[in-house]
Amino acid sequence: MNKNPLIVGITGVKNSGKTTLMEKLIQALSARGLKVASIKHDAHQFVADTPGTDSYRHKAAGAFASIIFDKDKFLLVKDGSFDIPDMLPFFKGADIVLIEGAKQTPYPKLEALRKGNSETPITPTNQLIALMTDTEYQVNGVPSLDINDVEGAIKVILSLMP
Repeated sequence: MNKNPLIVGITGVKNSGKTTLMEKLIQALSARGLKVASIKHDAHQFVADTPGTDSYRHKAAGAFASIIFDKDKFLLVKDGSFDIPDMLPFFKGADIVLIEGAKQTPYPKLEALRKGNSETPITPTNQLIALMTDTEYQVNGVPSLDINDVEGAIKVILSLMP
C-alpha cells in the first residue's frame, strides 16, 4: 500500500470509450490485489441525490454539506469549488486513483481515441502515457495500444508506480 497513490487520468472526447476503459482497468487492477479509487469529473452540473429523500431535503434546506451513510459506505455532498487534491484524503489506502475526464489536470493520462469520434488527441504530449485507439494515429514516443488492450494499458500504468 502506497502512502501517496499513483494518479492517472483517462481522457478523451465524449463517447470515446473512457467509461468502458475505466471499468476494465478498475476490474483488472483490483483483480491484481491493488486498491483502486476512481474520480469522475463532470463538466456539467450533476444531481448527486434523489429529490425527496431526507438527505436531498437537508441540502435543499440550506446545508452546505450533507452526508448519508450506512455501515458499509457514505456519500458526501458538499457545495464549493474543488480540485483533485481536495478529494485525495478520502482515498487513504488506495494504490491507484483513476480519474475519468479532468482534461486540464497535470497528471499522466491514457487517452481513448476512436475512429469517427476523435481524430487527434486532446491530451498534451508531455502528459500522454498511452493512446488507447482503434486508429492508426501515432504520437512520437507514446505507445499506441488497441482500445481493448487492457493488459497493455496496465503495464504502462504499473511502470509509473514507485
